[in-house]
Amino acid sequence: MGISESAIRQGQGQGMTITGEQLARIALDAGRLIMDIYSTDFEVERKDDASPVTEADAKAELLILDGLKAADPDLKVVAEESVSAGKIPEHGHRFALVDPLDGTKEFINRNGQFTVNIAIIEHGKPVMGVVYAPALSRLFVAEGPAQAWQAEVKPGAPVPGEDARRPLHIRACPDAGATAIASKSHRSPETDAFLKKFKVAEIVSAGSSLKFCLLGAGEADLYPRMGRTMEWDTAAGHAVAEAAGARILTEDGEPLRYGKRERGYDNPHFIVYGDITPA
Repeated sequence: MGISESAIRQGQGQGMTITGEQLARIALDAGRLIMDIYSTDFEVERKDDASPVTEADAKAELLILDGLKAADPDLKVVAEESVSAGKIPEHGHRFALVDPLDGTKEFINRNGQFTVNIAIIEHGKPVMGVVYAPALSRLFVAEGPAQAWQAEVKPGAPVPGEDARRPLHIRACPDAGATAIASKSHRSPETDAFLKKFKVAEIVSAGSSLKFCLLGAGEADLYPRMGRTMEWDTAAGHAVAEAAGARILTEDGEPLRYGKRERGYDNPHFIVYGDITPA
């Protein structure tokens, strides 16, 4: 399945600079492909690092790469499955990060909490991003600074119009205490120790980049990640949460940066703060 003709026409009409709407179109098409495979008895293989991979990961990545090339031919893309295959393009300060199926374990377990992640990076910062959870029909888009919205949309459906988009904003932290969000598959003792520094009313679990987005949507207040992640896991969700007013900082209190080729594109531990003073 290729990217839709409408997305290609949009890309040709827009010139070299991709838009949030184009990213959303590509993500929705990838979501449809993923859900087609989700409904089958798909096979699970193992990559060299023992992490799981499915047919959906590979096919969705090809669709996304085709869509990005049509929309912005000069854009370099660092994508998870391509990197696993040793394909890492040389890129400058502007490039894309793609995880075609974030939360492969969630996909395999069929709990619905997996996402398509596409982000645009400029000078180490995610300036635009789309996170789409096709099984939940939840689309989150960051078009730029303080420009984030969400919508309910089925896989492969048209990009929602303005009237169907709801602005994303972090919420005021409740007096009763924060709602902390933790990984569904990678909860660690370090995470629990960190949360003891705050007045936490409840801890909820979520998979994939949904953790960033739920915080940006005002459904949680704090998300510490004290475990390994890769840049393609986090960039799109980072863009969404930050555009909604959140802060994404390392344990040292520095902004989480992207394009860390010397580290193999892995991230240090980080924390996403809503309306909460960093520890």
